[in-house]
Amino acid sequence: MSMTRQTFLMNPPSGRFGWGTTWLWAIGAVLFLGWSADGAQISVHNLAMGVPYMWDFLTRMLPPNWAFIERLWAPALESLQVAVWGTILGVALALPVCFFAARNLSPHPIVFQTMRQILNAMRGINEIILALIFVAAIGLGPFAGVLALAVHGAGMLGKFFAEAIEDIDEGPLEAFRSAGVGRFKMILFGVLPQVLPAWLGTIFYRLETNVRQATVLGMVGAGGIGFELVSSMKLFKYQDTAMCILVILTLVLLADFFSSRVRAMIR
Repeated sequence: MSMTRQTFLMNPPSGRFGWGTTWLWAIGAVLFLGWSADGAQISVHNLAMGVPYMWDFLTRMLPPNWAFIERLWAPALESLQVAVWGTILGVALALPVCFFAARNLSPHPIVFQTMRQILNAMRGINEIILALIFVAAIGLGPFAGVLALAVHGAGMLGKFFAEAIEDIDEGPLEAFRSAGVGRFKMILFGVLPQVLPAWLGTIFYRLETNVRQATVLGMVGAGGIGFELVSSMKLFKYQDTAMCILVILTLVLLADFFSSRVRAMIR
């Protein structure tokens, strides 16, 4: 073939999906996206009209009130504490469930499906909604935030833990079974050594996510720096708001740096 000539080859769809079916799916996708855009009230005109107001809001935030940082140290540390304990409790809740939610270790398909649906339900509810529920149940404070992060995190971690177990090499497990080794020892010596690196990477990624989430849970009364953020906005102290955003950004960047380094070490 000449270097100045290019040939483009495309095989037509075959089997169940011919060209007609493909075009029907494409038209259906376009109609669905149009319907979604209409329901979401997506409007370039409204966005353009709102740009001056967003610019006015940003100018009101500058310069940040650096003196306000003295008031933010304690809430920022509280957010970090909420994230750490939310991660620890999430791991503690996920560990007993993940072995029954793994297809290759679950004792019965009903147990497997039940555990998977429990994990789906736990991570299917947003952390802020969970925080509202726990604030109503146990009152205002960071402990409600810890429980919210723990429940949602357990659903996410349990799913990843179970999927890591399903991806392991089955050879060592078969050897343990043929040797008559008990289930506990088989998990301890045949499963954990294979999944531990992936588990640790997932745990530190969840910690990074929890730092982000903990900074905003205070908006619904679950402790942390989010309370100061929403309070400053309600009082129209936008320079204090800017300082809150800078502190939150610093926390998130530090958590991302720490998590990335640890995950790289594990790999």
